[in-house]
Amino acid sequence: MNDECIALRLAGPLQSWGDASQFNQRRTSSTPTKSGVVGLLAAALGRRRPDPIEDLVALRMGVRSDQPGSLLRDYHTVSDRPETPLLSANVDAKGRQKRTSPKKFTQPTHRYYLEDAVFVAVLQGDPGFLESLATALRHPIFPLALGRRSCVPTQPLVLGIAGEDLWQGQLPDIIGRVPWQSASHARSRVKSATVRLAASWDDPEGGTIKSDVPVSFDPRYRGMRTRKVHSGWVDLPTGLVPEPGNDSPKSGHDPFELLGW
Repeated sequence: MNDECIALRLAGPLQSWGDASQFNQRRTSSTPTKSGVVGLLAAALGRRRPDPIEDLVALRMGVRSDQPGSLLRDYHTVSDRPETPLLSANVDAKGRQKRTSPKKFTQPTHRYYLEDAVFVAVLQGDPGFLESLATALRHPIFPLALGRRSCVPTQPLVLGIAGEDLWQGQLPDIIGRVPWQSASHARSRVKSATVRLAASWDDPEGGTIKSDVPVSFDPRYRGMRTRKVHSGWVDLPTGLVPEPGNDSPKSGHDPFELLGW
């Protein structure tokens, strides 16, 4: 097992990580999906939709929620030229979208986004390949997006350490070592010396199954496979000097405190 990783900061005004979206309901997961991160890497490398992605899918991935953000619903309608039926999600043998049947001329849609969110994604794999990915992310061939084309990432995207792109260590270890990436306005609400963040990472023995591993991005052969992940928490230093009596990693209301837990 390789013990080198790269760390990515996934932040922007809007993000949308579809995991169960269909037709006019475009939902988002609360954290970045593997398909979304693989798509980001494929765009940076200049790969087109029919190109193979097995090497990207093989990377182990972990995600940490540094700033969960809030859910935004975008309601709008879609229509085409007068008397022209809308396109459907189905494609013909040449990969072209078919018209709706029965015909639809106006379609309401609900699209969901995460706004003001910040995540750290850690990828583990072959060191040479990881180095090439870091270079591609700094000089992408195609535009990069956080799950959807309209969701542009902010900089920095690649988080290095001591002037190097690669972090030495296993995936769970690196997730707990990358400094807290929350924005200043979110940091101002934290008064303790440490902050507890939700995290998950690929683990064959994990207790959670996610259906977000892409088979292909080719519209004719798109599909998803499952993966197992381990979910947990990591405590990170905030860089603050704790106020007297407030040096616990827990913050806010604790409903179990009165029970002596």
